[in-house]
Amino acid sequence: MNADPTADPPPVPGRAPATSPVRHVDAGRWLAQFSGLVLVVCPRCGGRAQVVPRPGLPEIRYFSELLFQPRRPACGRCGAVAKWQAGMRGTGLVGARPGGTEDPFFHRPLWLQTRCTGRVLWAYHEEHVDHLSAYIRATLRERGGSGSTLAMVPRLPRWMKASRNRSEILTGLERLRGLAGRSEPADRSDAAHERGDRARSSGALYFRGGPYEDAP
Repeated sequence: MNADPTADPPPVPGRAPATSPVRHVDAGRWLAQFSGLVLVVCPRCGGRAQVVPRPGLPEIRYFSELLFQPRRPACGRCGAVAKWQAGMRGTGLVGARPGGTEDPFFHRPLWLQTRCTGRVLWAYHEEHVDHLSAYIRATLRERGGSGSTLAMVPRLPRWMKASRNRSEILTGLERLRGLAGRSEPADRSDAAHERGDRARSSGALYFRGGPYEDAP
């Protein structure tokens, strides 16, 4: 019987079958784009709370406006309330500065934190975890998007980009994914506490003419 010319060749004994690389093309998303919702440790009960924009705000035109929108924490357990509003510098609003293990508005510890490779792995919410997982899992990483120096992926620390840490980081991200679905104080990670690992002295400016300068 003649061999089928379209069939895959038989595997070579002693050689592992070839696998296609897992490809990731960076779309150039900024960390600020994930700040519309931030899961934090509630300041009152220690459970999971959400930091969200104040209701009734106009639809944003640019994602950078997320850093200037008035915010409030929402806790489904204890009903804790507070408010955040951008400060002023001259005629401009001073925006929040994202990054580090505390939320950029109230500086509460992020709910999604876990110890990983001797460091702390963190994310704002589950979509953020998904985005990081797609990058970490990839064995072929390509730059795309606008190439902005403020894009999130190029600014990730070296330990997160190292292939030797891929397996442990993916395991850590799965722990974060599990934490996103839990809300009790007893579910809080032992890594989720005040750390002050982000400078707070400056932020971007949003000049008058926008919808937030007179927000109550």
